[in-house]
Amino acid sequence: MDINYELYKIFYITVKAGSMSNAAKELFTSQSAVSQSIKLLENKLGGQLFHRRAQGVSLTTEGEILFQYVEQSYELLQAAERKFLELRNLDAGQLRIAVSTTACSNFLMQYLETFSLAYPNIEIYIKDQSTHSTIKQLESGEVDIGIINLNGSRDSLTVIGKIEIQDCFVVGERFKEICDKPIFLKELVVNHPIILMQKGLNTRKYIDNFFTSYGLKVIPKVELSTMELLIEFAKKGLGISCVIEDFVRSDLDQQQLFIVPIQEIIPKRFLSIAIKKDLPLSAAAQKFIELFQSCTV
Repeated sequence: MDINYELYKIFYITVKAGSMSNAAKELFTSQSAVSQSIKLLENKLGGQLFHRRAQGVSLTTEGEILFQYVEQSYELLQAAERKFLELRNLDAGQLRIAVSTTACSNFLMQYLETFSLAYPNIEIYIKDQSTHSTIKQLESGEVDIGIINLNGSRDSLTVIGKIEIQDCFVVGERFKEICDKPIFLKELVVNHPIILMQKGLNTRKYIDNFFTSYGLKVIPKVELSTMELLIEFAKKGLGISCVIEDFVRSDLDQQQLFIVPIQEIIPKRFLSIAIKKDLPLSAAAQKFIELFQSCTV
């Protein structure tokens, strides 16, 4: 049965108002328009809904049963509209981001802090995981935004921004003397203990390809799972770590770490800020993206 929602709304308001004239005032229309709508609803349903009296209207038995359901439905729709407006106005909702711990602590945190202060009622969920897992969750809609190492393009994703990163080799006080002058890459990896990320991670693949481009196959002294560990191992003098320069900026400024200058240039690479293509974003995710893009212009 195809009945216009507006007819049920008029029915609901008429019951609540107690008369068609009162309902007409509430709906900003005429009493005859309300009466015609009620008659149309009765014709479509095939039964009488009201007893009409001079002092107003009262429900028939059938009308009382219908009103029980219409009242629940109408008030649920009203609640849904209120919740929708809350979400649009960022008075409620959630923001779901997948990112590695390193990128979160060294890049994303500044934006999260600004966003949280501006929209304190938005719940923020951060998932710490690999690029592979993040891509899967973006494609399934489990997260709104992912920060990933994306080589090339992917049909299912849209890149809405990029973070430029520069890899470098760093040491602590113990190996500081090798920072006095530029050193060739071959001399560095042959004569000194190298610390790298574990195999299989995108950062490791990138630096391995860099070594290979100069005909070098490097067997690291230590392989670690996080950038934080690479940084700490270098500080402790356990070897030369390959890290992202921006992520050790404060350590360099405080002279807890030192960049090893090499003759060869490590090409810059990018982290991609990605969303699922053609998937409508929540108001919270849209606002976070606006914040990110306004700060990186």
